[in-house]
Order: sequence, then C-alpha cells, then structure tokens
Amino acid sequence: MSDKIILHCDLNNFFASVSLLSSPTLYDMPVAVCGSVEARHGIVLAKNEIAKKYGVKTAEAVWEAKRKCPNLITLPPDYEAYHKYSRAAREIYSRYTDLIEPFGIDECWLDVTGSTLLFGTGEQIADNIRKTIKKELGITISVGVSFNKIFAKLGSDMKKPDAVTVISKENFKEKVWGLPAGDLLFIGKRTSDKLKENGIFTIGDITLCEDSMLTRIFGKNGLLLKKYALGLDDSPVTPDYEEYKPKSVGRSTTPDHDIHNRDEVWRIYLELAEEISDELRKKSLYATGIQVHTRDTALKIKETSHSIEAPINSALLIARHGMELFDKTYKWNLPLRSVGLRAINLKGESVAVQADLFGEVNEDEKIEKIENSIYTVRDKFGKKSIKRGRNI
Repeated sequence: MSDKIILHCDLNNFFASVSLLSSPTLYDMPVAVCGSVEARHGIVLAKNEIAKKYGVKTAEAVWEAKRKCPNLITLPPDYEAYHKYSRAAREIYSRYTDLIEPFGIDECWLDVTGSTLLFGTGEQIADNIRKTIKKELGITISVGVSFNKIFAKLGSDMKKPDAVTVISKENFKEKVWGLPAGDLLFIGKRTSDKLKENGIFTIGDITLCEDSMLTRIFGKNGLLLKKYALGLDDSPVTPDYEEYKPKSVGRSTTPDHDIHNRDEVWRIYLELAEEISDELRKKSLYATGIQVHTRDTALKIKETSHSIEAPINSALLIARHGMELFDKTYKWNLPLRSVGLRAINLKGESVAVQADLFGEVNEDEKIEKIENSIYTVRDKFGKKSIKRGRNI
C-alpha cells in the first residue's frame, strides 16, 4: 500500500491579508486587525508581516501593540469577507480532491493521494494551489506536504509566507527532530513547559523517552506524543460535510458598559439564546446540557455547566436554564465585563422526549410549542416579525 499524500494549507496572516484587500494603499505599512477599543474589545486579532517584525502579537492589547509600533494602522474585523475568502479557498482545494478537513477558518488538510495521476506529485499540487490562491484571491498561502497530517501541519508552519515545504519519510528525521518540542501540533505551553522540566527540549528528544516515563508525566497522551514524533500519525482527513453536527453551540458578548445586575444578564441571555436556538433548529439538534461563562471586571473567568433531564432547543428554556445556573454560581462580588451562554452535549432529533400521551402537558412542553410557533412565523416572515417584550 502506497503512502498517503497529505497537504496542510494555511492562508498567511489571513484576517489581516483579507482586510488589506479593500485597503491596498496600506500594503507597505504595519497593519493590525483589532476589536473596537470603544466597544472594549481592544485587542489585536491579526497582524500583517510588517507589524509582526515590530513584535506586534495576536491577543495583546492595542495600546501595547502601538507602544511597540507607533505607526501601526488598525482596521476593524470584516467577518463577512473572511467567510467569503475562506469558502473561495476551499473551492480551489476542491478542484484537486473532495477529501478536505477544515482546521479553523484559514487552515485545511487535504488528502490528495488519489489525485496524483491527474495533477502530479503532492509537491506539484501544493505549488499549483499556492499559485492559484495568489492569482485568484490576491492573498498568499503556505502548504506543507507530507505522509501524515501532523507533519503536513508542521511543514506549513516551517516556511511563511507563500511557500511549499515537503516533509517525506526519507527526510523527516533530519527536518523535524531538531525542532523545539512545542512546534508539534497539540503541544501547548503547559505541555511544553512540562517537557522542559523533564529535560525534553526537541521533537527528537520525545522519541528517545521511555514509554513509562511519558505515561507517568502525561498519561496515555504521552504515548500519543511519541507516536506523532516518530511519524506514526495515521489519522484520516475527515471532510466537514454540510450534515456535520457540532457538539455544542454558544454565544457570548462584551457590552459597552459593565453589567451590574441580574436583570441585565437575563436580557442578554434571552438575546444569546435566540441565536443559539436558531442554530440548533437549523441542524435539528437538542441540548442536554447548559454552560455559562462569566468574566468580571478583574478579568477573572469562570465557566460552569449542568445537565438537563429533557433535551431542549427553545430559546426561552435555554435562557432559563442558563439563568438558573448563573444564579447558583455568580455571587456579584464584582460587576461583569462579559457573559456567555452555550448549549452543550447536543443530540439529534431522535432523542427529543415526546410528551406523555396519557399525562398532563408540563410547562416546558407548553413553552416548546409556543417557541415552535414563534420560530415558524420568523422563518416565514423574518426574525423581526415577532420580538420578546423584554428585549424591546
């Protein structure tokens, strides 16, 4: 059986690159896409290569970035454009294979094993994709080519921007084993720090560790790290078809003022629950758990969750369960800066609990019927055709 040929396609500085398409005069200047300072989302979401050279980092405060780079130009995010270009890139990938697995909005794995007779080697396919993305979309891409997903991802990270890197069975020890252990996919800062504490600094060092040592430090995941380092990742490229069902659906918001009381939280939860309910209904999903997220004015974050006996997808019930959990867990020591609500442990339509044929209809079932009617009207006449009195 021949080796797989896997590509990892990573659109370079994606958010900044797409935002610059509508402002071409800024190409030679340091630019960062930032949340609105006025709306209190004042952090760097993305930056271009020039800003990166000044040391500007993603997720740092805008004022910190401007201290490093006083002439930094900030642009607001344009999510509609990002989704448009992400879809356009995937359309280009689909010319070579239908085995495409998204890894965020700007990254995808492609299995092109069955495409070589038509389009040439993996490196040739990668280079054709690189040229096409640049020509048709006006942005650049880095592509890693390898015999598994882990090394393909590593390859796309090795040379940026606008590049193709091949990691083969013949050269991977030379190319990969000398790299820092933290470069390997799924090794975050905490895992990297633990590895360093135990004298493990490079990807090659991981391969020399006794299985018992890795298991002692990381449990069964330690053996997985060694497997990845040895090039033994055999996970398939799994396409994200339309029928894909998420495991959770959530929304959060940071208002332009601090939240001081329960009534404000309830009003926000109703709005967030409307959006969550819409998405659940579109995918015929029901929640069997609720999670709430809070961030107070000291920036302390807390997340709690609980299970729900009867699966739900109604906005009012999602908001009610969220509020019930919030009341149990948040003590109002400080005002809130942001709140979030998430429907978790999602199940398909088949788990929806039917009403007892011979019993009385309970309050939740009555609410579900009313909410179903509201959803039907909105679906036909638009979201603004019926509004909750609390949110007017």
